[in-house]
Amino acid sequence: MRSRRGLQLAVLTGMLGLVFSAPAGAEARDISRDTLAANDGWAAADGGTTGGSTADDAHGFTVRNRSELVRALDGGSATPKIIRIAGTIDANTDADGDHLDCADYATDGYSTKKYLAAYDPRTWGSGRPSGPQEEARQASAARQAERIELTVGSNTTLVGLGDKAVLKGASLQIEGADNVIVRNLELRDAYDCFPVWQPNTGGLGDWKTAYDNIWLRGATHVWIDHVSLSDDGHPDHGEPTYFGRNYLRHDGLLDITNASDLVTVSWSRFADHDKAILVGNGDTATGDRGKLRVTLHHNEFESVVQRAPRVRFGQVHLYNNRYVVPADAHDYRYSIGVSTESAIHAENNAFTTPGHIEVADLVKSWNGTAFHQSGTLFNGYPVDLLAIHNAYNSGSERDLTADVGWTPTLHTKIDSAARADREVARGAGAGRIP
Repeated sequence: MRSRRGLQLAVLTGMLGLVFSAPAGAEARDISRDTLAANDGWAAADGGTTGGSTADDAHGFTVRNRSELVRALDGGSATPKIIRIAGTIDANTDADGDHLDCADYATDGYSTKKYLAAYDPRTWGSGRPSGPQEEARQASAARQAERIELTVGSNTTLVGLGDKAVLKGASLQIEGADNVIVRNLELRDAYDCFPVWQPNTGGLGDWKTAYDNIWLRGATHVWIDHVSLSDDGHPDHGEPTYFGRNYLRHDGLLDITNASDLVTVSWSRFADHDKAILVGNGDTATGDRGKLRVTLHHNEFESVVQRAPRVRFGQVHLYNNRYVVPADAHDYRYSIGVSTESAIHAENNAFTTPGHIEVADLVKSWNGTAFHQSGTLFNGYPVDLLAIHNAYNSGSERDLTADVGWTPTLHTKIDSAARADREVARGAGAGRIP
């Protein structure tokens, strides 16, 4: 067994094997070449997901800052690679590693005060913002995007080193890539400095932000495991209100869109956020038909307002997940969103909520037609989410049927909701790989 000094030396010398922290007296385990187990969800289909497990020694990297991470990502190349993140990496940094704040990105005379004055609905009206301040906002936003949007290419494994690896302020872009693994990593606060005002959204207008912590677009064979995602440090409910709407700074924690397919998300933690997971981004995106096959299992959703997940078109297997709505939760809306042509097969999930949230609040439908559920626990009691939704949906949507047109075959052992609730509480999130 290596000494503590030996473990530190292994990290400092950048050896290819990832040494994961282990309890005293236990052998440390290399997880950098782990591949997705057979049958572990949709990402195990059609050849499975192996990430960068075949990388040679020259393409194994340990990175400690943004510049090193960008070099290792190699512009999103498909070369097999293993990238290990050591410590905390701040994406909002310049070439010298100095932190950049929103004022550093602002250009062409942009300021929040000027933007608000220019597009106040009382004087601007309901038209889309245009003119000097909107142009300045776009230019400023482009400067931030250049720093924080990080492209992950095919055949890549991105893992956290030890139990305290953090990627702060970044938006991982997995676009058009195949065979990607992201594990043992905390991703926090993908903070948008330059939200845009959209006057006609939702009837009253709303602020729209640009960045998800992880965004899959046209990506296939992706395994996300033991990842923690949150707004840590900048909760949206702490932001001011402009034009009568919360000045949002964050978009989704994980979006899976644009015909992405064969994705497994396991043992991860989604916390302290508004919109958690979006599967399919539009009712008219008919190219998503037959795609968006996603498995979500043994994940924790705590203090999440909505989209856990919201699904369009996709066949989504949702099992053994833990949902916790704290008593002081801000503006809880729903957990599972059933939208156009979605086919969600939900099994043995556990919900814990305060008294003002009822079973009927957990599922919301927009043009959905079907939703399969079984084995659900609500505050320790078995409930039928489908029957209760249909009984209390107020007639605004058609009743959902239980026939989603498919039965999952790719999955790990499905435990009771009660057991999963306990195990996920102990084991989900970064730094908790056994």
